[in-house]
Amino acid sequence: MNDYILGHINYWLIVAVMMVGLYTLMSRSNLIKKIAGLAMFQTAVILFYVSLGKVTGGTVPIMDDRYTLYSNPLPQVLMLTAIVVGVATTALGFALVIRIKEAYNSVEENEISAMDEKE
Repeated sequence: MNDYILGHINYWLIVAVMMVGLYTLMSRSNLIKKIAGLAMFQTAVILFYVSLGKVTGGTVPIMDDRYTLYSNPLPQVLMLTAIVVGVATTALGFALVIRIKEAYNSVEENEISAMDEKE
């Protein structure tokens, strides 16, 4: 049992980071902290896919007679795209929070909702 847990420690750590990100996203009312939680969750998903793409004993996929086992580069390529999309989404989220801060003078979700209900 210990060998199984230690052999898959990267997956356990990824799940821990994912749960911290999800908890932060759901439990905080501060919009900046919500975006940070979303970024943590996204990072955990990217790490998970990159972990799945690793082949023990595999090498880069360059044809050579010395190697017979290759790692698949597709997960890494897809995750590079996901990183770019994630950075753009996070930047857009922070830009929206700046506009919300200018309009409502707050980044707390409950205060913004209360101001909207008064109007």
